[in-house]
Amino acid sequence: MNKTKQMEQNAKTVNKYLNSKLKGNPKKLYDAAGHLIVNGGKRLRPYMVIKSCQILKGNVSNAMPAASAVEMVHNFTLVHDDIMDNDEMRHGVPTVHKKFGMPIAILAGDVLFSKAFQVITDSKLSTNATTQLVSRLAKACVDVCEGQLLDIKMAEEREIPAQAEYITMIGKKTAALFDVSCAMGAICATNKIKDISNLSSFGRNLGIAFQITDDLIGVMGDPKITKKPVGNDLREGKKSLPILMAIKLAKGNNKKIILKAFGNSKISKKDLNKAVDVIRSLGIEENVRKQALKYAERAEKSLGTYSGPARIELISLLDFVVKRSI
Repeated sequence: MNKTKQMEQNAKTVNKYLNSKLKGNPKKLYDAAGHLIVNGGKRLRPYMVIKSCQILKGNVSNAMPAASAVEMVHNFTLVHDDIMDNDEMRHGVPTVHKKFGMPIAILAGDVLFSKAFQVITDSKLSTNATTQLVSRLAKACVDVCEGQLLDIKMAEEREIPAQAEYITMIGKKTAALFDVSCAMGAICATNKIKDISNLSSFGRNLGIAFQITDDLIGVMGDPKITKKPVGNDLREGKKSLPILMAIKLAKGNNKKIILKAFGNSKISKKDLNKAVDVIRSLGIEENVRKQALKYAERAEKSLGTYSGPARIELISLLDFVVKRSI
């Protein structure tokens, strides 16, 4: 079975479990909480929970509450991100606040967040394992919030941040949930600190590689695949790694062309395409992919002592993340 089929099968199992937990009254509140879940998503984080459990020979049924909890938290962040960014569409459907209104969207996010912890405490794991899961997920939620604010501050400041600042930001905003997904999967299988640490490291480095690649796609991605205009992140003024590299490397007129497009919501399509062409000419894709590969190699190293189908599937996921097409 190829990776896509495995992820689809995993998603069906997780969806069934999620749907069973996101029911209640008032019905409209739970419809809003499940809106994005019902309408898309690869269930990448639950997949990592389950595979991290399997790599340590754990029982998948023990990992299902943790897998669902991580997906609930992920969707909670999406609901609130869409509110903060005033986005109108996600997964090809109206965002929760556009479909259900702002007050219900905020409550739906709160329900997802609260249900995540309720699901964990309802699991059949030992008290010690359950405590670890709750503690790990709570810390990840704090990291995501801190990362979100770092991203906002970075966008507001006039200065171009250093690459280290960007890595710190995505390490919290994105990689924290990847990290905790793998750590929680490991906790569902073992109490060995070294194993939990290894899987945690895999998830964190995978998360950084994922976001670096995602940011590359945000600048140069094919609109047919991304569903966003080419150069979208450049026009929105996002201080992502490819944009930071491009501004640093560009000289003279090339730099002016990029800066003219950067954060300019009224830029013409022609001028935006010209800026993207300049970024391509600077060899940014190759440089950014090298950075993503560096973190991918660190992730793979974390799994060096393990073997079996689950390890192969996690490495395959890593390969897919880094080589995603733009």
